[in-house]
Amino acid sequence: MSTCVIAGINWGDEGKGRMVDLLTERFDVVVRYQGGGNAGHTILNEKGRFALHLLPSGIFRDGVINVLGNGVALDPENLYREIQDVRSKNVEITPENLKISSRASLLLPWHRTLDELEEKRLAGKRYGSTKQGIAPFYSDKYQKKTVMAGELFYPQQLKEHLRELLEWKNLILTGVYGAEPCTEEKLEQWLSDFCEPLKPFICDTGIFLREAQKKRKNILFEAQLGALRDPDFGIYPYTTSSNTLAAYAPIGSGLPSAKIDEVIGVVKAYSTCVGEGPFVCEMSGEEADKLREAGSEYGAKTGRPRRVGPIDLVATRYGVGLQSATKIALTKLDVLSYMEKIPVCTHYLINGRKTEEFPFPAELASAEPVIRYLDGWQEDISGVRSWDELPEAARKYVTYIEEAIGCPVAYVSVGAERESIIIR
Repeated sequence: MSTCVIAGINWGDEGKGRMVDLLTERFDVVVRYQGGGNAGHTILNEKGRFALHLLPSGIFRDGVINVLGNGVALDPENLYREIQDVRSKNVEITPENLKISSRASLLLPWHRTLDELEEKRLAGKRYGSTKQGIAPFYSDKYQKKTVMAGELFYPQQLKEHLRELLEWKNLILTGVYGAEPCTEEKLEQWLSDFCEPLKPFICDTGIFLREAQKKRKNILFEAQLGALRDPDFGIYPYTTSSNTLAAYAPIGSGLPSAKIDEVIGVVKAYSTCVGEGPFVCEMSGEEADKLREAGSEYGAKTGRPRRVGPIDLVATRYGVGLQSATKIALTKLDVLSYMEKIPVCTHYLINGRKTEEFPFPAELASAEPVIRYLDGWQEDISGVRSWDELPEAARKYVTYIEEAIGCPVAYVSVGAERESIIIR
């Protein structure tokens, strides 16, 4: 049996989905263990191009069983629509290859409404939410005011539970925000349209995972977003609301006894960031526009233009430590092929002091990037499949990053397709 976590090292959007899709070839089970439908994993394989938001990225591999763990913000509406969309492209999704934890809490209809209302109230001080209800959901979860997926099998108790929650939540919707209340009729329609179709997938996934462990099945844990979006260790408060670190995988998956053998940290060959908050290495103007267009840097969920910059070695080294990464997958190296000189953020300056350590969030606003330029290669590398075939300048760029962050680069992605990969 082997266990592996694929986790983001930076702000998210590093290319984790394409790595899960690639590596599931050697795994029996793939588990999403945190997060919700607020971010996307873009995958391109022989079955088509997909932007997954809740479905585990192993769903395209025959024989792989995919699990949505108890740590996931389970949005029935978004998940139902996503299943229908993926099925329409001839991908089989059944209770045999997709299992939903009965202990996963449901993202309820009012969570998205509250997310939008709060971002509107914050105005210029907003956090950059995707407005998918994630922060209100996790807030309610830890207030013990959500509904578990397993409650769908106990309709009378569920009805009473939802009525209690509805009364409480309407006090907030109408009293705090002056919004329209949610109704029992709306909830009943939501249960019928989106929750009922998911019931065949819901089960005690803890039993399933413990059995898989006994049978020494290989298990891959899939994270959402990146280390710098973790609410405890990231750029708080511009974070997500669930723990994005590999260490959370055993808990969020429902297999606390799991021992993690390997953590593959995914790093983009340059930096991107969606949403608000400090982004020390950020480019602007024409330089940023060129990089954004070269990398098609637009959010998979929102379509928002991503903020871009050079690879940030300070932030990346910090993320490698948080994730306890044992290997690195460097993605989108091919995007940099147009550059004559490639910028790299090597250090920060804070009040005139040079530092290699990622600072406390309150100091990030005053941090300035120290940039070094490395030689570019200016040739198309998208067809390269071996390390030795890469131009010397490209190899030097990768090894420079490897040495600077103290973790071996085992995979180099040179395209979005599954096979566009160099394995070292």
